[in-house]
Parts: sequence; structure tokens; C-alpha cells
Amino acid sequence: MIDRLTLHNYKAFRDAALPLGPLTLLTGLNSSGKSSVLQAIALLRQSYEAGDLAVSDCLPEARRAGMTVSVANQGFLLNGELVGLGTGEDVLHEDFTEDEARIALAVDEGPYHYGWTVEYDPEQNLLPLLDADLPLTSEGPDAPTGSEGVSPSFFTAPFQYLHADRISPAEFYPRDHHAAIGRGFLGVRGEHTVNFLRDQARNPVPEGPLRHPRAASDLLLDQAAAWMGELCPGVDIQADAIEGADAVRLSYGFQGTLGATRRRRPSNVGFGLTYVLPIVVACLTARPGSLVLLENPEAHLHPQGQTRMAALAAGAAAQGAQVIMETHSDHVINGVRLAVKRGRLAPSQVVLHYFRGDGTGVDFVSPQVDTDGMLDQWPEGFFDELENTLDQLIG
Repeated sequence: MIDRLTLHNYKAFRDAALPLGPLTLLTGLNSSGKSSVLQAIALLRQSYEAGDLAVSDCLPEARRAGMTVSVANQGFLLNGELVGLGTGEDVLHEDFTEDEARIALAVDEGPYHYGWTVEYDPEQNLLPLLDADLPLTSEGPDAPTGSEGVSPSFFTAPFQYLHADRISPAEFYPRDHHAAIGRGFLGVRGEHTVNFLRDQARNPVPEGPLRHPRAASDLLLDQAAAWMGELCPGVDIQADAIEGADAVRLSYGFQGTLGATRRRRPSNVGFGLTYVLPIVVACLTARPGSLVLLENPEAHLHPQGQTRMAALAAGAAAQGAQVIMETHSDHVINGVRLAVKRGRLAPSQVVLHYFRGDGTGVDFVSPQVDTDGMLDQWPEGFFDELENTLDQLIG
């Protein structure tokens, strides 16, 4: 699990060290840096998967001598499957302080610290690696035996990253075996969700906090339908391969007073159901050690659905996954607070950051949740619009 993310001269952040937990919520006004945090984590994973990021053997002799070393053909790959950030000009913090601009990202996982510094090039989308600060040997009481040359676990752990711009209602979705089946990846827009669900439909959801008590069975398809039923009562899901085509079909059914009605196309049941389906599947399939990044999971959901979505994310974190969410919803915040109050998560498992930006830089405050779900502070601008509006209505 990532315990801390450090950013230097990266987008809105000149210098920031963000504690992260099993369930981390990133809140704040638009353009205050929330998405940049998720993108930084995805950028590191994207660069690693492309073979462009050093994770071990960072020229130990040079490092011991205090030398800064350059590693050819390695660095931050700004444009790829997970994120498209443009060029160096798009990611460098505007008010950097060095004589020569450099961008650095680092993560802490337990006793290990990993850091990468790249050279700034305004026109390139692969920023060259200048130095990597990586553990050479196992150190610390929690270090596993025989782990010399360790690399960040989140580089190889089961991973999902769902953008705010997700799939919209359609009858057919791609049937990509490599992404959905081979890698278990839903796609950044959730475009492989239907094919993944078709393949994994009869796999059980492990006993634990993710199991919905009113589902027809413990199988993934029934569990997904039960959680979707929190958003639209009586719904069921069907995902079928189309013979002779590289596509799969999604349909919904509803239980009426006389039993099941005819199946309906996604375009005929409202935008929210299909938009939220990748979020539900990502959380239900998260396992201990998984990393799940979610942008605005509450989009197109009514308030009750947003609160229940928070309960699902809390269940994934309680199951042992790490979930990091960007949200604009007080219902999501309150749903997480309820999960703590009901004992489904310990207060220490929830990290909450509220970002405040002025267009050139960002700072943040971190309210803490107690065992009753109460917050120790309520900064100005932190989900206080309802109270402000009511004051004006009754004033």
C-alpha cells in the first residue's frame, strides 16, 4: 500500500507530501489538484509498464558516491494508456525554484522509499530520468525476508483506474480478451467492464464486507446486480458475447409485480446505471493489495446512490484493497463517515484531504474522522454550501 505520495514541481504542486491510507478521499474546488494526484500515481505505473522507469539497481556505486546519474531511455512517459498529460510544458509547476527545472515524484510503502527525478523538456512526452532514489537492501523491521532489490508493490499489484469520463449507454461494447481477461483491466473509461463481467460472472465474491446480504448468490454477476439495485431497485444485469463479432452485449432486466419483464437496452434505462457499472465491478473485484483509483464515482447518481457507493468503496478498503477517490460529493463523504461509525472501517483507515488552490499553487488540510464519524475540523469551503444557502434563504 502507498503510505505517502510526494510531488515536486509537478503541475499545481511545488512541494507536497500527501499521506494516503486504505481509503483516501481527495476533495476540493475544481482545478485544485485532486485529479493531478491520481494522475501522478497512474503516471508512475504507466512509465513502469512501458519499461521506462527504473525500479531497482539504480547504479548503486554512483548513488553511494552521491552522484546524479542519467539512465538512457528511461523517465516519465506522459502519454499512454492510463494518462495523457501532454508534454513537459504541461506538467511543470509554473513557479519552480531551481536554476534548472526538475520534476520529481516519490512514494513510500511501509519501510521503503522510492523516488524518481526527471529532467524538464518542454516539448517531449518522455521526460528523461536524472536520478532514482531506490532501496538497495531490505531495511526495517517490516521488510520481508530476501527482498533485496525490492520494487514498489503498486507497480505489479492488481490495478484499476477509472476516469470521470466513463462509458455511456450502448448496446455493444468491445470484446478485448487481452485487456479484460488476460490483465483483468476494465479500461480507464470502463470500456472493458462488460466483457470482464461476461467472463468472470460465475466467480464468487469472497466472504467479507463486499458481499451484499440480499444478493441472489455470491457470484460476481449477482453481487454486481445487488449493488446496482441500491441505485435502481429490482435491476439485474446480463452480459452476452455476440457470436461472430468482437463485441459483447449489455442488457438490464427489472423485477415487476408479475416477475421479470423483458430485457432493456442500456440506452433505455437512464445514464447513471451504465456509468456506475465499472465502479461497482472495480470495487467488487478488488482484493487485498489491489490499488483502485476512482475519479468522481458519484457522477450521475442520486444522493442515496452516492452514499451507497461510498459504502461499497469502504467495503473494498476493509477487504484489504487501497482505494483513492476524487469526489465533489458531500454524500460520499458522509457515506464514508457512516462506515466508520458503524465499525466497517477504523478511523485510522480513512484519510481525507481538502485541496485549496489559487490558480498558481495548492495547499491542503486533512480533517480526521473519529469513531463516531465526526470530523475534527470543517475548513471554510469544505462542503458548506448547503449551510451557506440555507442561511441566505432564512436570513
